[in-house]
Amino acid sequence: MVINPSIEVYLLDRQGKLLAYSAPEGKVVRKEVALAPIQQFISGAPEYPLKGDDPRSRDSAKVFSASPIRRNDQLQGYLYVILGSEAYDGIANRIADSYALRVAAGVLLTALIISLLFGLGGFAFITRRLRLLARIMQNISPGRSGGKQPRYPERERRHPDEIETLGRSFNAMADRIDTQMEALTRNDAQRREMIANISHDLRTPLTSLHGYLETLLLKDQQLNARERQRYLQIANTQSHQLIRLVSELFELAKLDSCETMINIEAFSLAELVQDVVNKFQLKAGKKQVELRVDCPSSLPFAFGDIGLIQRVLDNLIENALQHTPENGQVRVSLTSDSNNIAVEISDTGCGIPGEALPHIFDRFYRLDKSRQTGAQHAGLGLAIAKRILELHNGHIWARSRVDQGTTFGFRFSSRPFVTEM
Repeated sequence: MVINPSIEVYLLDRQGKLLAYSAPEGKVVRKEVALAPIQQFISGAPEYPLKGDDPRSRDSAKVFSASPIRRNDQLQGYLYVILGSEAYDGIANRIADSYALRVAAGVLLTALIISLLFGLGGFAFITRRLRLLARIMQNISPGRSGGKQPRYPERERRHPDEIETLGRSFNAMADRIDTQMEALTRNDAQRREMIANISHDLRTPLTSLHGYLETLLLKDQQLNARERQRYLQIANTQSHQLIRLVSELFELAKLDSCETMINIEAFSLAELVQDVVNKFQLKAGKKQVELRVDCPSSLPFAFGDIGLIQRVLDNLIENALQHTPENGQVRVSLTSDSNNIAVEISDTGCGIPGEALPHIFDRFYRLDKSRQTGAQHAGLGLAIAKRILELHNGHIWARSRVDQGTTFGFRFSSRPFVTEM
């Protein structure tokens, strides 16, 4: 056992008791081994696998080899050899444990890989909508042309989750961006058109005024009194038109910049309308146009800036008289409900084409695109009226039929209010 540690050799007596062995003290726990396996081995006809008792263990058995010891043909005992007893059992157990550990580690690693693959697949499936929304957000371009911004595909869900809510919020934001871009584009086009219109409207009376004044200076001695008077009258008319245009531009600019302070007070709209109508009666009489007022007996007080509301009435009544032919009629009607008071100015003029109605409150808009020199307005009166009604939280509208007449109306509060500047 010292020379070859892979075997253990024991000397047994005829009853199987241990007589001698080479092993550390305390390692051998059996005092004897069973003789039946030994005798079966020696008989020459054993049935394998054949195992014998292990002296170093109380309950284990080992593969063994045995040989009888005889003297004078008398059996004296047995030589009992076991392969790899306690030390090799530990090695075998460690090897078995190591193999089981490797198998368990392999199974665990395989399970982790499979779980990781399923987790990645599940994560990709769950976050696909979030990645789609992220791509759409990254591709958004405020300056893109040829259509609207990309949208997140919404789904009809009774209880939308956070991603669906975020997608809907993004769509609403994109809609606002598109709307604002369209408004900016329109405003830019209107700005360019406004600059062109202002340049034309200022240049026309200025050129005419300059021309007639220059003629008076150059030909003063050659002109008779009548011609001189006519030139001066034309120059005076052009100067009035220029003053009116500049005044309307300044007025609209002040209204847009909110420099005009709105003085809200209660006043009788019926009396104001009557005063404005009386102011235009002479002009209406010269054109042979009937100008009348229809007002109920009990009309509530209106709340607003009386000076600005008078400006609206002046613009609308003057506009109606200007487009009403002789023997026509202009009627001013007043109505009210529980919260508002309304005014309508109707005429029997030439009317406005339907395609032009949405634009008549735009600045510098004219039905007469030729812009003849004799035009008496710059297309700002209705824009000023609209802005004044906006400052009063009111509303202005128009309806018309060609060759039948036009009705302009506006409504504002008959109760105290706070203006939205």
